[in-house]
Amino acid sequence: MDRRSILLSLAALALTGPALAQSALPSLSVSEAHEAAKAGKLVLVDIRTPEEWTDTGVPEGAIKLDMTGSAFEVRLAALKLDHPGKPIALICRTGNRTSALQKKLATRGWTNLVDVRGGLLGNPKDKGWLAEGLPVTARR
Repeated sequence: MDRRSILLSLAALALTGPALAQSALPSLSVSEAHEAAKAGKLVLVDIRTPEEWTDTGVPEGAIKLDMTGSAFEVRLAALKLDHPGKPIALICRTGNRTSALQKKLATRGWTNLVDVRGGLLGNPKDKGWLAEGLPVTARR
């Protein structure tokens, strides 16, 4: 392989490397997340706002942690310390915020974060927690 081919290959790898890393981030369906949380295999964190928690209730067993609140990342880090070795599964309304947050935090070195696809209400690709008939706590 000549020098030019090697440089082109390295450039292509540099351009696709971040995309490959992002596509490899872990995710679970709402049913998988529910079962894993019930079994104590992960920590389920509802990152929505208090208004959203009131509208739909909170997934059973989820810890409420408003991603728009002050010191969100510090509080998330504390949860990680409180539950060493357990993945933290993030759930939101439709899965958009959790996916974006997971990618953002991965660029900061966070690992063991899981996106719960579909969130509470679902999206065109994934059924949501409520559509699957999974349990929620009271709407407070």
